[in-house]
Amino acid sequence: MTATLASPARDDRAAVDKAISLLVALGDRAGGGMGVSELARRARLSKSTAFRVLGLLERNGVVERVGTDYRLGERLHHLGRSVYAPESEGVRDRLLPFLADLYEASRETVHLAVLDGSHVIYLAKLYGHRPAPVPSRIGGRLPAHATAVGKVLLAYDSDAAEQALSRPLERYTAHTIADPGDLAAELNRIRRTGVAFDHAEYQPGLACVAAPVLGRGGRAVAALSVAGRQGRIDTERLGARARLVAAEASRAWSRQVQRAYLA
Repeated sequence: MTATLASPARDDRAAVDKAISLLVALGDRAGGGMGVSELARRARLSKSTAFRVLGLLERNGVVERVGTDYRLGERLHHLGRSVYAPESEGVRDRLLPFLADLYEASRETVHLAVLDGSHVIYLAKLYGHRPAPVPSRIGGRLPAHATAVGKVLLAYDSDAAEQALSRPLERYTAHTIADPGDLAAELNRIRRTGVAFDHAEYQPGLACVAAPVLGRGGRAVAALSVAGRQGRIDTERLGARARLVAAEASRAWSRQVQRAYLA
């Protein structure tokens, strides 16, 4: 009897399902990008299939290649912005002056972000004078539990926090908070102090500090943050400044809501 080699199991998933699996994998590392081997592993595809599907996505502008890595493409970010445009544009337009204030006070890279499930979406970004390994992109998404803006938004949104604590927390660096109990304790600390820190929890070498813009009922409408190279920026000093600017933004937001209510 002639022995035969076992052939690999056939992947009967539709092409669109394979493409979505790759996009979801890229979304988990939206700022930094990933190579074909890691993407194939996360999407549970063969490397050759992943490479072929990524080529199709790249030709359609929803994925772009940077060296040997892939990341979400600009076309996908434009589509994403259109989904969140009605509410998020209003938040961005009203809070952008306060983001500018925070930039003037820090001269570092600053962000305005909102919460979307277990991720944050960056509505605006102003680049600092000094280079830093900041992976954020306007319209891009990053995991809430591994970012300063995400943690401060979770801290002031009990429903979102409960959902985040009920799911597995992915570890991105050695400093990522991946234990639900540790994250719950961190969110409690943030509520006490009004500021969140990120010391290389998503991106090695990156430090961030964030404060919430609060609306009615003390729920976070958005968050403002400052980011820079770890060891170079003074997060404690910038945290105090971020709190002041975010408090001014919160008061302005409440006045705007009150005027709209009375109109």
